[in-house]
Amino acid sequence: MAEIVTLECEACGERNYSTTKTKTMMQQRVKLHLKKYCPRCRKHVAHKEVK
Repeated sequence: MAEIVTLECEACGERNYSTTKTKTMMQQRVKLHLKKYCPRCRKHVAHKEVK
């Protein structure tokens, strides 16, 4: 079972992406931090997991 999480841009706060988290990552309480492209900022920025 995987859980769907939303990724939010750390620079502007816009929620751009959604991805899945595996069951083992949920048990370890790992927060996702990915570097993705933000169309609002027009550059690659770190995105963090939000619910």
